[in-house]
Amino acid sequence: MKKNVIKWSTIVRVLLVVLLISLVVMPTWFSWAFKPFAPENGPIIYERASLLSLSLSHLGLVALASIAATLVAVSLAILVTRPSGSAFLPLSRTITNMGQTFPPVAVLALAVPALGFGTGPTLVALFLYGLLPIFENAITGFSTLPPATMEAARGLGLSRWQRLIRVEIPLALPVILTGVRLSVVIALGTATIGSTVAAKTLGEVIIAGLLTNNTAYVLQGGLIVGLFAVLIYDALVQLEALLLAKYSISND
Repeated sequence: MKKNVIKWSTIVRVLLVVLLISLVVMPTWFSWAFKPFAPENGPIIYERASLLSLSLSHLGLVALASIAATLVAVSLAILVTRPSGSAFLPLSRTITNMGQTFPPVAVLALAVPALGFGTGPTLVALFLYGLLPIFENAITGFSTLPPATMEAARGLGLSRWQRLIRVEIPLALPVILTGVRLSVVIALGTATIGSTVAAKTLGEVIIAGLLTNNTAYVLQGGLIVGLFAVLIYDALVQLEALLLAKYSISND
């Protein structure tokens, strides 16, 4: 039974990947599906820009913002979970909560005067919005390490730096990845609003559809973003499971 479930889940993943690649590379193949949602005698497939280039740009923005948010959030979590840095926990929480306090649109509006139109404001919004889930999960990961394992690491004579790199981060990594997964999925959806300030994202397709009352455009952009979110989310879940299995086995 379990093997059948795994088999079918693999088949579904492959089908979704094929569908996504086809939509991005050869969108005209799906004209028949989007035609009922397009205006009469109006365009069906978005052709003002390549869906492939928009997808790559969209993913690039999400990747850059997520990497930066991960580095900053994990570094702050490491700092505040050390005895010498615990006093900075309230300040760190305030900083990481800022992105969730201001809506992304407000962050874009504030960033445009300083950074101009384009990718800059979008990166700032995605970065701030992605800090909190990674930070909170990283704190949980570093605060719930097995005491016996940490004591064994000290008994082996490992320095604080060695314990952090070789023991703490690997053990906390599955929990940290849960926060990264949530942050990336949020960023994938939020990045669409970057097109309101001239960033190249799949939001361009959605906005064009809303402005021209062309539901076919809205569906194309939304479907591609949704497929990216589902597949990346699933890939990160699988990675978390592998890491969890690896380190639970090594702890046993």
